[in-house]
Amino acid sequence: MQHPNFTDTFFHKFTFEADIVLPKQFTFPFYYEPHELSVLAAEDLQRYLESQTDFKHNFGLHPDTEGLVIGKMFGVMVVQQYNGDLGYLAAFSGKLAESNYHKGFVPTVYNTLDETGFYKKGEAELNRLNAEIETLENASELKQARLTLDEFQKLYNKELAAFKADIKTKKKTRNLKRESAKTTLSSEAFEVLLEGLKSESIYYHFRLKDLKKDWEAKIEAAKHHLDGLLKPIEALKEKRATLSASLQKRLHEQYRFLNAEGNTKDLLDIFKDAMVPPPAGSGECAAPKLFQYAYENNLKPIAMAEFWWGASPKSEVRKHKQFYPSCRSKCEPILGHMMQGLDVEDNPIQTVSEYNAPLDIVYEDDYLLLVNKPHEFLSVPGKHIQESVLTRMKRYLPKAKGPLLVHRLDMSTSGLLLVAKNEKTHKNLQKQFIERAIKKRYVALLDGEVSTKSGTIDLPLRVDLDNRPQQLVCYQHGKPAKTKYEVVGVENGKTRIYFYPITGRTHQLRVHAAHSGGLNMAIIGDDLYGVKGERLCLHAERLTFIHPVTQQVLDIFSEVPF
Repeated sequence: MQHPNFTDTFFHKFTFEADIVLPKQFTFPFYYEPHELSVLAAEDLQRYLESQTDFKHNFGLHPDTEGLVIGKMFGVMVVQQYNGDLGYLAAFSGKLAESNYHKGFVPTVYNTLDETGFYKKGEAELNRLNAEIETLENASELKQARLTLDEFQKLYNKELAAFKADIKTKKKTRNLKRESAKTTLSSEAFEVLLEGLKSESIYYHFRLKDLKKDWEAKIEAAKHHLDGLLKPIEALKEKRATLSASLQKRLHEQYRFLNAEGNTKDLLDIFKDAMVPPPAGSGECAAPKLFQYAYENNLKPIAMAEFWWGASPKSEVRKHKQFYPSCRSKCEPILGHMMQGLDVEDNPIQTVSEYNAPLDIVYEDDYLLLVNKPHEFLSVPGKHIQESVLTRMKRYLPKAKGPLLVHRLDMSTSGLLLVAKNEKTHKNLQKQFIERAIKKRYVALLDGEVSTKSGTIDLPLRVDLDNRPQQLVCYQHGKPAKTKYEVVGVENGKTRIYFYPITGRTHQLRVHAAHSGGLNMAIIGDDLYGVKGERLCLHAERLTFIHPVTQQVLDIFSEVPF
C-alpha cells in the first residue's frame, strides 16, 4: 500500500492548500536548514517508507527483518513544472534492495546493474579473471614449488654455514701444525709440510666453490620452475588491471551530468577540474540523481533536503529521519557543476557573522592569560575567515613571543582558551597538556535524557575522508579518544552534563555524545552530528593547571551562557 501522495510517477504533486512562500534561492546542499516544502516532501516520503510493500530492504528498524542491516540516505527535491504546479522528486543513494530502479524514485544517471550493459559484462570478465587467478594461486603445484625453493635455500644456508665452520676449524689446525713444525722439523721437511698444508687449503677452497655452484644451480632451477608457474598469474593480473582501468574510465564517461545552463560534463571532466580522481560511487548519491532528472524533464529546482533512514551505522553518526548535508568528496565537485545557472544560497561557512566586541579576558598576569572564546568564533585563522582568537591576541600582545595559543576549541564551542605570553611559558603549559596534568571541564546540554549518572566513553576517532572535518568512529585506524562524563541534571527531556576529556581529538565530545556507541544523543545545536540550533550548547567552563612561574594551582571558571 502506497501513501496517496507518493505515486508511481516520478513527480509527486503537492496536494496541500496552505500558502507557503517559495524560497528565494535554492538550498546550499552542504550546509542548510531544510525549507518547509522540503520538510513536507520528506515527511511524505517517510510515510511511504513506513508502509510500503514494493521492495524488501533491511534498514535495521525491525528486529525480525531478514538480510544485512543497511541504513540509507534518501533525498527529496522540491520542483516546479512549467505550468506552476509544485511537487517533489525522490531518490536514494546507491542501490536499494539490490536494484537501481523502484517505483516513484528517479532513475540513476547510469545503470551499472544492467545485465546486458558493458559494465556488467566487464564485471563478469573481471570475476572470471579473479577466479582463474585464485585457482592458479591455490594450486598444489605452486605451493610445492614455493616450499621446494624455500627448503633449498634453508638447506643451502645450513650446509654452507657448517662447511665454512669446518674450514675455519681445519685452518686453525693447519696454523698450529705450521707453528709447531717451525721448531721441530728440518727445513726440507718443513717445506714439504707447507706444500701439504697449501694443497689442503686449495682442496677446501674448491670444495666450497663446488658446494656453492651445486646449490646455486638447484636453487636457480627451483626459481625457474616457480617463475614458470607465476608467469601466467602475473599475465592474468596485468590483463585484469588493464581491463579494470578501461572499464572504470568507460564507466566514468557514462556518468554525464547536466547543469541549469544546459551544459554537460562527465565524471572525468568534473574531477579533472577538481584535480582529484573520481572516488568510488561518484554519481550514485541522491542529489545528482535528483538534479539530473529535473533538468532532463524541464523541472525547476526549488529546494532540496536529504535524510537518513534506518539504524545508525557503526562508524558514522546517523540518526533515523534526521536531515544531513550532501557528501563532500563525491558530491561537491559534481553538484558544483550541476548547480551552475541556479541561484543558490551562499555557503554559510564563508559568511559567518563578524564578532566585533572585545574578547572577554577572564584572567591575566605577566606570563599568561585566559580568554573566554565566543561560540562561532575561530581559535586560529581558517581557510576563508582570518579573524580569530589568535589574530586578536597578536594585536593585543604585540610584544609577545612564541605560538601564543596553548590549545584550541572548535569554532562552535565557547569557553576558556589558554594563551602564553612567551615561549618558555608556552612550552611549560604545552607539556602539562601532553602529560594530561591540566584538568578541563566542559558543560553541555544534550538532546535527551541520559539514564546513567556517570561513566567513561572510549571510542577511537579518525577524520571522515568523504566529509571533512567530520569524524568517524574507527577501531582499525582511529586514534584513541576517551571522555569521562558526569550528569548534572535532567529537565524537560534535556540533560545537562559535565565532560572531562582525557584525550583531545577533533570533535571528540560531539561525537562521543551523539554516536550510538557513546551517549547516543547529540549536543543541542550540533549542526554536524545533531540538529542545527541557535548555538552549539558546549562550553569549556573550567581549566585547572599549575602556573609555570609561581607554581600555584590556578582554577579558572567561565560562566556557562546556556
